[in-house]
Amino acid sequence: MPYDVVIIGAGPAGSTLARMLNKSFKVLIVDKREFKGKSSSAKTKCCGGLLAPDAQKVLAQFGLALPGEVIVEPQMFSVKCVDLDNRLTRYYQRHYININRELFDRWLLSLVDDNVVIKTKALFKDYRQCEDYIEVDLYCNGKTEKVKTRLLIGADGATSKVRRGITDSQPDVYVSIQKWYKSKQKIPHFISVFDENVTDFYSWVIQKRDCTVVGTALKDTKNCDKKFNLLIDSLKSNGYNFGQCVRTEGAWIMRPRQLKQLNLGQGNIALVGEAAGFISPSSAEGISYALKSGAVLAKSVNQSVDRYLKLYKKNAAQLKLNILIKNLKLKFMYNKYTRKIIMKSGVLSMKLEQDICCKPEAQCLLK
Repeated sequence: MPYDVVIIGAGPAGSTLARMLNKSFKVLIVDKREFKGKSSSAKTKCCGGLLAPDAQKVLAQFGLALPGEVIVEPQMFSVKCVDLDNRLTRYYQRHYININRELFDRWLLSLVDDNVVIKTKALFKDYRQCEDYIEVDLYCNGKTEKVKTRLLIGADGATSKVRRGITDSQPDVYVSIQKWYKSKQKIPHFISVFDENVTDFYSWVIQKRDCTVVGTALKDTKNCDKKFNLLIDSLKSNGYNFGQCVRTEGAWIMRPRQLKQLNLGQGNIALVGEAAGFISPSSAEGISYALKSGAVLAKSVNQSVDRYLKLYKKNAAQLKLNILIKNLKLKFMYNKYTRKIIMKSGVLSMKLEQDICCKPEAQCLLK
């Protein structure tokens, strides 16, 4: 059966696009993950799983409310910023929601209407431009299946195979590594770590129920293990001890440093979310951009299939401006000298009655 739209990737961008397209379109959404049966942590996306205020706002604008099963304990209301370059620590109030990323993606996909065909455990292999359609090769149930579509949408993340088919240019690429450690006690805040000996980006520590997640984003992909171990050693020297590692995750992430590194598509092929380069270069937050870009592309296709790409580029102007602003913020945030001035000033920071993570008796916090 020929489709009007085939979407590769059922993450927040792909699911949002599929949900918001006009019901008159024949739509197929494809994802390599199972998305059926019980949650499989081994297949979850490597993601810190924090729903930022921007993403919360988009969900509110969509009229959506998070189901309870998506939310993960504990819910914390502050970020502990640990600047190892300048030996400074500050606390800032932040309103993130701690979520299970896999269940979040499953929930968004469950909102897609029945008129959309969903293929899970299906691999996107290749595509060919034909005279008035695109032929897409999918591998599912042990065999290759060919489908025809008017529009092909790449919502397949940083390593987008759809994107590679239309351009060799891409934003700076980092590898994100996370390790999950068993822990008995709770950390009362999220932790962001700046250490130029580890990365020119940042690292994080996040509590997820009975586990503590430690992660970092590395440009030096040849020395990942060495850099990650250096991070662990730095944290240990600052009072954190880690118990048994129960899970390791990794993924490629984009870091767009110039607007020309964004690519919305070409001809009858479009890109959304991180496949288009939409991800914060200062924090690597991508969920809000995925939701927004999926909605913007749906609006553009709904307005006119023939002129959708021109409309998409116009409607996505605000997203591009946001990426530009984040890059300006980045220049201050990741320069250790300007960061030192800002943190020492204490502007927007808050004081705690006591810092339990710095007390000697709390050094077993992450055991």
